Amino acid sequence: MQQIILNGIDLVDCPRIEEMIQRHGEKFLDRVFTPAEQAYAGNGKGRTEKLAGRFACKEAVLKLIGTGWRGKIAWTDIEVVNDPLGKPVVNLSGEVEKIANEKKIGQISISISHTANFVMASAVALAGTE
Repeated sequence: MQQIILNGIDLVDCPRIEEMIQRHGEKFLDRVFTPAEQAYAGNGKGRTEKLAGRFACKEAVLKLIGTGWRGKIAWTDIEVVNDPLGKPVVNLSGEVEKIANEKKIGQISISISHTANFVMASAVALAGTE
């Protein structure tokens, strides 16, 4: 069994994400979400909650690695997609992947829960194999 070495959690207000979408449109979406994340959210019912869930996961991962969003980190360095069974999984790239490797993170497991108004995400880092 892998050892848990770090954790992060975040809570997002869904109306705040909707406000950002309304105010900044595609610029906000493209800066924060990968094409796959935007495709998953679609344009229909539940779009805001789905995007807010991805946003909360990104924040939880940044808390987990202990950096927050700064420096060379891009929001799209953290991508949240679903596996074939629908479970959300994290793909890292760029600066975030570099930091995760330095911290000897082998895998990040995430969980998302939401209501119409709030989304909570938890991220747990598991140690890499030596």
